[in-house]
Amino acid sequence: MKTTIKRLLFFLLFAPTLIFAQNRVKGTVTEKATSIPLPGVNVVIKGTATGTATDFDGNFQIEAKNGDIFVVTYIGFQSQEITYSGQTTLNIQLNEDAALLNEIVVIGYGSTTKKDATGSVEAITSEGFTRGNIVTPENLLSGRVSGVSVTTSGAPGSGSQIRIRGGSSINGSNDPLIIIDGLPIDNNSVKGSRGVLASINPNDIDSFSVLKDASATAIYGSRASNGGVIIIVTKKGKSSFSATYDTQYSFGEIANRIDVFSGDEYRNLVASQPLNGTTLDESLLGATSTDWQDEIFRNTVSSQHNISMQGSLFQAIPTRFSFGLTNQEGALMTSEFERRNLGLALNPSLFKDHLKINLNANMSFEDNRFADSGQIGAALSYDPTQPVYDTTSPFDGYYQHRNGTTVLNGTTNPVASLLQTNNLGDSNRVYGNLNFDYKFHFLPDLRAVINIGYDETKAKEIQSTSYNVPTNDPVKGNTLRRFENRTNKLLDGYLNYKKEFENFRTELMAGYSYQKFTFNGNDTGNLRDPQTFANTYADPDVVLIGFFGRANLTFLEKYLVTLTYRRDGTSRFSEENRWGNFPAAAVAWNISDEDFLKDSKTISNLKLRAGYGITGQQSISEKDIFLNRYRGGDANSQYQFGNQVIQSLIASEINPDIKWEETATIEFGIDYGVFDNRVSGSLNFFQKNSTDLLFSAAVADGTNFSNNIIQNIGELQTRGIEFSVNADVVKQKDFTIDFNFNATFLDREIKELAQGQDVKTGGISGGTGNNIQILSEGFSPNSFNVYKQLYDTSGNPIEGAYVDLNGDNVINEDDRYLKENPGADAILGFQSNVNYKNFDFSFNMRANLGNYVYNNVNSSRSQYQLLQDNAVLGNLPTSVLDNNFQRTADVIISDIYVEDASFLKMDNITLGYTFPNVSKKLKSIRLWAGIQNVFTITNYSGLDPEVSVGTDQGIDNNIYPRPRTILAGANFKF
Repeated sequence: MKTTIKRLLFFLLFAPTLIFAQNRVKGTVTEKATSIPLPGVNVVIKGTATGTATDFDGNFQIEAKNGDIFVVTYIGFQSQEITYSGQTTLNIQLNEDAALLNEIVVIGYGSTTKKDATGSVEAITSEGFTRGNIVTPENLLSGRVSGVSVTTSGAPGSGSQIRIRGGSSINGSNDPLIIIDGLPIDNNSVKGSRGVLASINPNDIDSFSVLKDASATAIYGSRASNGGVIIIVTKKGKSSFSATYDTQYSFGEIANRIDVFSGDEYRNLVASQPLNGTTLDESLLGATSTDWQDEIFRNTVSSQHNISMQGSLFQAIPTRFSFGLTNQEGALMTSEFERRNLGLALNPSLFKDHLKINLNANMSFEDNRFADSGQIGAALSYDPTQPVYDTTSPFDGYYQHRNGTTVLNGTTNPVASLLQTNNLGDSNRVYGNLNFDYKFHFLPDLRAVINIGYDETKAKEIQSTSYNVPTNDPVKGNTLRRFENRTNKLLDGYLNYKKEFENFRTELMAGYSYQKFTFNGNDTGNLRDPQTFANTYADPDVVLIGFFGRANLTFLEKYLVTLTYRRDGTSRFSEENRWGNFPAAAVAWNISDEDFLKDSKTISNLKLRAGYGITGQQSISEKDIFLNRYRGGDANSQYQFGNQVIQSLIASEINPDIKWEETATIEFGIDYGVFDNRVSGSLNFFQKNSTDLLFSAAVADGTNFSNNIIQNIGELQTRGIEFSVNADVVKQKDFTIDFNFNATFLDREIKELAQGQDVKTGGISGGTGNNIQILSEGFSPNSFNVYKQLYDTSGNPIEGAYVDLNGDNVINEDDRYLKENPGADAILGFQSNVNYKNFDFSFNMRANLGNYVYNNVNSSRSQYQLLQDNAVLGNLPTSVLDNNFQRTADVIISDIYVEDASFLKMDNITLGYTFPNVSKKLKSIRLWAGIQNVFTITNYSGLDPEVSVGTDQGIDNNIYPRPRTILAGANFKF
């Protein structure tokens, strides 16, 4: 009996232990798409405080009992709930939550969320980048963001014209401020480089944030007025090891050419003697038939290779290392671009995450061979009846128009001009930043951030031509060496205080910024010419100093206020005008969080925004125009006293009153999301007024040391509407379809110019000193200023006959009128992604509506007069047959050359397939193929309607053609 009682007591004592037995559970958490372990994942037993986090290898251990529910959460991934039923190990795979990732938006000196943003800000992560043959980073944004246009030429590695909401200036810079990991970069490049963005590897970029309105950009004050702000965040290190290898090959071909006469057609044309009053010398014709465009253009083969590795260095420092190699052939013979990139990111956290350190270091080595794009025009006009080579030629065996060794006056052989010139450029760039983010131990709500940035580019250019170039000059050719150095140094520091109360949240930030830019160089002059001498040059240092502050206030998680202020000083202006003040304010109302909407099953998000702010512009070419300056003369401005040659010293123009150009922006916006944010987007209405425009304008003779200086004159107004929609059309486990559509409608108008006087601009080829555009009050910038063409009864244009618009019976400058402008009325972008199981398909399209182009190719080349190319014969575009015009001077200002250049382009189309879990070490392989520059639909008669690159806004003259490219690539993840 006693034994039985003892057994019963023993059972009662240990029954709870048996009933509520805890088991030790081990597990691993990985990313489903790549099988890469995830460190720092929270694994918590639901309804308790019991939990743990995964280690560097994604492993965890936790005590649990049957029926417990594990809640697994990780930033940027969809959370999971898993019921425990006695398993000894758990292998958990998390899916990336793209919607959650997109919630985080990087802004000036900090970050926010889409919900809390009060300004017009758009963020694009790597998942949403434009795909295709992406060589420079700005093209990742092409067609993706409303209000942003990216226009890139066809030259290899070439820079792009980036415009946000059309820009805000006329003569001043309209390039956006670009910030890489907190370092604002200089938009000016160096000789030997393709451009300031050409040295950056797109494969290293993790996300873009585009700040468009003044309430978002005012924190950068003087830097943000010209064209908004683009913030680039590069990829960072991770604790778990992974590696990727990307390879891509591309095969390019010029799809379209300007139609010119073939050899036989040209001989027949010359024989017909179509040029009135002139007999063409048929004895100058050759016996061959050469397509000079075929000769200078080539099919291209290019490649890109990128390797990246990330993991924990010394089991303590999250690290990422990357190496990239790009080789790109240009479609124009001899044009080549090669880039090698090295990147290192170290992201340790110390003192229990109170101190976060981010080191980003990048090196770029850029090697270029530049081809003279002017030879594209030479290929159009060179005699098609002549051969490329001539064995008797003293000019390296190339055919040239000559009489013995004397070169005849006229266009030279374009193939020879390219191959006899070797223009090489090397550019070595080091850039990066070191960021310290310290959360005070005694006051965790307060953070101190120090950011040190450095950017230096050293460049070398070597120009060399053959000693047998076709010239009658006693100096045969050119040899020149040039060296340039550009630096950018930054020191930022700010304090950030963040505090949450019961119904109120606040974030206060105040800081200081110092940035210094230097530039210097030298060149040897033509070493073959004893009359030239070496040249040394340097820009005055440019220093920018800023004091800035921001307050973010949130009430009841529904009402938001942002107040921003920046005071900037620049060394470009005198002490009296050096400082500028740039305030901004914005408010937002999260209507969807109100009681009457928060339970809506239709409206997921609805926010109203309004903002106003002022930003400044000081980016002018003259760094010290407010000072008395003198410059040394060149070889053409020397004095000789006896046998001694004295270099002259020349006074430069001066404007001590130059001051800030300012842009005031007001904006109203709506952010929306419906059906659990399956459909989301924004609608923005904005107006920008730029005053005291920095403008290069004429001054009265004798009042300065130049008849044209930079001044503050005029006002420009830009009004616009932006709309964007993102939709998850299909969202199933193995099948998804999503798309993005954005539209921007712009209207730009010059409100005021100095003394109300028009300013001619838009220089064109064909004659001397001709301008086709004008700046005029009440009209858009760069409007075309032309004569109104008269037509005969058959509808054919009459050469040299124009409408007498002012009725004075004289056709002169007073009869020119303004017809359209290069700016598009509407800019559209459309992108879609389709995923079915392991297949992925994507495409990207863009459209411009209402933009006009002046066809300078036809206006300056399609007249019979040009059959006589000085002492030789020249070819013409076949478009001369449309009108049979005789003289260029009679027609070059005609409005028939102003054409509607609206277009629809499919930029790229890509199809890929992913092989998952190939082996234990090889997590996946993605194979893909695509086409770049798929098609263009337009009524424009020229080669390409998209011509606004560089300073030639809407003038089509000799553009570098964009090739159609076939792409194939592979991505390996380890």
